[in-house]
Amino acid sequence: MKLTQPQADILFSATDPSAEAALGRVTHLCLGAHQDDIEIMAHAGISDCLDQPGLAFGGVVVTNGAGSPRTGPYAHLDDAQMQGVRREEQRAAARLGRYAIQLQLAHPSSVVKSPGHPGVAADLDLIFGGCAAQVVYLHNPADKHDTHVAVFLRCLEALRRLPAARRPRRVLGCEVWRDLDWLVDADKVALDAGRHPDLALDLLKVFDSQVAGGKRYDLATVGRRQAHATFHTSHATDRMAGITWAMDLTPLIQDPALSPEAYTLGYLERLQTDVRDRMRRFA
Repeated sequence: MKLTQPQADILFSATDPSAEAALGRVTHLCLGAHQDDIEIMAHAGISDCLDQPGLAFGGVVVTNGAGSPRTGPYAHLDDAQMQGVRREEQRAAARLGRYAIQLQLAHPSSVVKSPGHPGVAADLDLIFGGCAAQVVYLHNPADKHDTHVAVFLRCLEALRRLPAARRPRRVLGCEVWRDLDWLVDADKVALDAGRHPDLALDLLKVFDSQVAGGKRYDLATVGRRQAHATFHTSHATDRMAGITWAMDLTPLIQDPALSPEAYTLGYLERLQTDVRDRMRRFA
């Protein structure tokens, strides 16, 4: 498998004869912008594939992780060294979660933000064309991180280039840098992220360069999942121990003419209607 960036990294299961074979059996695929995004977004998919014959999880990190803070025990590292640390952390997470394959494409964020970049397009076409994923997890288009939104758009473009028969059955936009608890209940997709709690925490703590740098992503992510499970409904007990909220983005690949901007703003319009109607009922 040939990716376009010389720093790109591929790790695949020892039970597979090649990266192509590992990618080919992936049924649940998550594409994140940075190292640790996958483990925040798609713990439900990782859990779905554990010990389930015929199911396999694959992870893709699109950018090189440049520019991350270097504090505490990592303060002495330069940016290139820090990228190396983050790359190894992602490999460790893939081993822990028993991913079939972990690809790190190592594109600079600035490149991913440029529509039509040939290297990004070629890598994504190779990945989507090399598997038959049933479920694809992406960043959601209402995320507040610029690179996350850019990665979502590049992935959407690549998915739309697939022949209709090769497109995944379901595409989900997951929360990282903006929670999705604001969605009206009818629009929420609840991903069961409360399974394998010890593994969930270990997967997040692997990214020590981020956690030790003063960002407790491990505690925050698990706490958010638990909060979602409890605050989902006021008149019933919790059905799940943890929830990651997602948007159903499948219509965007079923209808390539559908505007991602208009589709996303539709969620906000339905929230506005919900708030207005509830207030008017009791005014």
